[in-house]
Amino acid sequence: MMLTGTLVNAAGILLGGGAGLLVHRLMRRGVPERYSDMVMKGIGLCTVYIAATGLLDGSKSLVTILSVVLGAILGEWLDLDGKIRALSEKLEQRFARQGDAGFAQGFMAATLLFCVGTMAIKGSLDGGLRGDHATLYAKSVMDTISACIFSSTLGLGVLFSAVPVVLYQGAITLLASVAGPYLGDGVIAEMNTVGSLLLLGLSLDLLGITHLKLMNYIPAMFLPILLCLFL
Repeated sequence: MMLTGTLVNAAGILLGGGAGLLVHRLMRRGVPERYSDMVMKGIGLCTVYIAATGLLDGSKSLVTILSVVLGAILGEWLDLDGKIRALSEKLEQRFARQGDAGFAQGFMAATLLFCVGTMAIKGSLDGGLRGDHATLYAKSVMDTISACIFSSTLGLGVLFSAVPVVLYQGAITLLASVAGPYLGDGVIAEMNTVGSLLLLGLSLDLLGITHLKLMNYIPAMFLPILLCLFL
């Protein structure tokens, strides 16, 4: 089944997020807020490391620059950040318990962390083209641990990030037979560089340094597919 890897990945997020949510409930009862803040800063620093590992994958700086600039313009025009934030707020009103904080932040931050990067793209392509789910299985283990850490601080919103992961990775897997010929190693490297830049932006947000509308930059990840044909 082509979507096996993606479904296992989503299940891992739910499992890890559920475990972290239990810790989150306990933290709200007895652990001072300063410890939660320190955990978030630690996650931010770890995200810097994850981003740094992919920043130099690409070799065409012009592709990266044009992808980010044009992607930001497209995302701002579509107001992706506003739409996803509105969706997360509706989910918060529907599912979050009274007094829960960070639902929207957890949903958006976890969605970015789990969806960008080489493993999400390459793993989805391998599942669609060759039925090979090894990369997504490895990603599932990492995401399970990350979801546990995230939800222990940000709560229920992290679990809902499993939905966009299924939609995102599932769409890439199903379209792999069509898009596969245009997604060679070079293109994937450029996509990973742009995705790593978005992760770096996420880390700066988690550290409280910036407040970027990161969802508006999501289209930038896919523009290397087109730009690499001409540059």
